Amino acid sequence: MSKTWFVTGTDTGVGKTVVSCALLAAAARAGLRTAAVKPVAAGCDEKGQNEDALLLQASMTEALDYDQVNPVALRAAVAPHIAASFEGKRLQAARLAGLCRGVMLGAADFVVIEGAGGWRVPINSRETMADVAIQLRLGVILVVGMRLGCINHALLTAEAIRRDGLALVAWVANQPGPRMDHHEENLDTLRQLLPAPLLGVTPFLPCWQGAEIAKYLDIKVLLQ
Repeated sequence: MSKTWFVTGTDTGVGKTVVSCALLAAAARAGLRTAAVKPVAAGCDEKGQNEDALLLQASMTEALDYDQVNPVALRAAVAPHIAASFEGKRLQAARLAGLCRGVMLGAADFVVIEGAGGWRVPINSRETMADVAIQLRLGVILVVGMRLGCINHALLTAEAIRRDGLALVAWVANQPGPRMDHHEENLDTLRQLLPAPLLGVTPFLPCWQGAEIAKYLDIKVLLQ
């Protein structure tokens, strides 16, 4: 089975897709075959496709159909369980995990599973996106959005991941907008308090490509 990582964030809009695409590009640069899955995406165009999922699809080396990359595409750009209710659907962690396994068992050497929102985003009345990672028993990569409140959000998310019995294997400091005040001081605090290696500090670029952002990441720890 491939090396597979679950990418979560400290919140929505912190750059999970930016970092996921960069991880794929870095792995491809290391000579690995890559693939990605965004098992559920809320917020799709008239074709029923999600922008983040399309970016993942364009960043991988394997030729996967859109439905394999994003098997559950929901129209409304709201929390997944709410978007699913609008369409009369019910999301289940076991089913989403099964859809991910189909890609994990494929030809790729390096697979990224990108969550939706943060660690505790609900997918139904009893389960959250975390339950998908738990079902798959994956190591977690945390994307920390470097903005006001990031230290609290990062530490709470790391604590929740550990309590759920999974390993926080690494984290990335991503700047989702203009550079925050006292960026370096916040970064130093996170380095001291987060119990995982930092893969890199990725900058805010209005127009970005995974290969360009990959230059800021060192993924050796993921390839060991």
